[in-house]
Amino acid sequence: MASKWSSSRLRVDWRTSIGLVGTVVKYLSATLLVPLAVALFYGRDVLTFAIAFLITVIVGLGLERVEPDPDLGTREGFLMVALTWLVVALVGTVPYLLAGMGTGSTLAHPINALFESMSGFTTTGATMMGEISFTQHSHALLLWRQLTQWLGGMGIVVLAVAILPELSVGGAQLMDAEAPGPGIEKLTPRIAETARVLWLVYLGFTVLEMVLLYGLHLGGLAPNMELYNAVSHALTTLPTGGFSPEARSIEAFSAAVQWLIIPFMIAAGANFALFWHALTGNPEKLTQDTEFRSYVGIIGVLTAVIAGLLFTGAGIETVTDAVPPIIGQVEDALRHALFNVVSIITTTGFANMDFTTWSAPAKTILLFAMFIGGSAGSTGSAVKIIRWVVIVKSLRRELFTTVHPEAVSPVRLAGRVIDERAIRGIYAFTLLYVALFAFASLLIVIDSWRVGYTISTLEATSAIASTLGNVGPGFGAVGPMNNYLDFPATSKLLMTFLMWIGRLEILPVLVLLTPSYWRT
Repeated sequence: MASKWSSSRLRVDWRTSIGLVGTVVKYLSATLLVPLAVALFYGRDVLTFAIAFLITVIVGLGLERVEPDPDLGTREGFLMVALTWLVVALVGTVPYLLAGMGTGSTLAHPINALFESMSGFTTTGATMMGEISFTQHSHALLLWRQLTQWLGGMGIVVLAVAILPELSVGGAQLMDAEAPGPGIEKLTPRIAETARVLWLVYLGFTVLEMVLLYGLHLGGLAPNMELYNAVSHALTTLPTGGFSPEARSIEAFSAAVQWLIIPFMIAAGANFALFWHALTGNPEKLTQDTEFRSYVGIIGVLTAVIAGLLFTGAGIETVTDAVPPIIGQVEDALRHALFNVVSIITTTGFANMDFTTWSAPAKTILLFAMFIGGSAGSTGSAVKIIRWVVIVKSLRRELFTTVHPEAVSPVRLAGRVIDERAIRGIYAFTLLYVALFAFASLLIVIDSWRVGYTISTLEATSAIASTLGNVGPGFGAVGPMNNYLDFPATSKLLMTFLMWIGRLEILPVLVLLTPSYWRT
């Protein structure tokens, strides 16, 4: 009996994971002081954020008292990573629930509030807000919404380059010492120092965008880009988040604003480690990096195709007073095509027009772009460019070895051989991603039919692609100028789950569901 009991004991020191999650939540409470200050300035929702601050501090200190072991093992790392995003999203619902009490706000419902919070911290950008306006919501609450994305965006970058490589999960194998690509050891010798370096790069880009956006306002090129809007949109561009305090997203601003945001979205979707190399005297790293070249090339090709469709009129399905014609207007066609292609590929989710009004070919290209994703080590999500590069190279190798069976042809990136285990891991991840997408799409259609909610196949598949890939908007009912409010509660919970696992590259969450993780 003794041996049987011993073999069934947990192999995971969950107290260590819980304690570290508590530390994260404790520090998260400090960020609530920012919207609290805004609430004091505008005189609205002060009590909401004061109470939310106290609750977050209490939860953080309570979890931290579990007394974690200072040594974080691999199993504990998996649990800590998954629980951090879940618990932080749960705590993030508190301001929404408190602010919505007695107001009739859609965020007063716990499931809607959880969806909104998870969408924020996972930098998805899908929303449950039926009306986005300062009449319905306070400046402080909308800023909290923006801030959740900024915090989640940098958190995922540090996770990708400092924690996941230690656990060897997802696409992180491409970030370690045995594979090509900028890794931890190439930036600084210590993880903590690497995290600080990346924070500085991230913060620097954010502040620069704030200054430039507000500068457009002061220069008369963006009349409605006041300081609040400049801060809000900078906070959600760099994390590829896409939340906006404007109901019409970036369409509400001038062409100058739209052009300015594009390069920042591109930067957010690139590997942040490359920028560190560029800033420390090695700018050639950008042009030498296979992933970055592929990333820019894909953006260029898709932009050219959609711009051609819009310019010729083949890209617009219907032209109304709300959807002005783009036919024959070179700058408009190029700007709308480039902005929305970059926004979707980087999984930012901003929109400078309602692309739901585009023709079927143009929308099909955007749906395809939802699966591409940003670079490894970026704030972008979805499958990621580096995986597609490796898949294409490995398929090319298979074709070559079919003709030359005796040849030895390893897959290389930047002249370095990729470990075969990493290649198998990439194929496994991509297959799992596609399988989850297909299965969840089927569940959404069935669940909508169950409650009598009419939804097309394109709307259902785009909703799943957007939540699993942390893109944000889809098509039709979930288009960039709409929301996810009309879905049944069960579908909302499913999509909340998809945002969670999609942001963490699936495996760190799903591995927790296997008995071998806990027992053997």
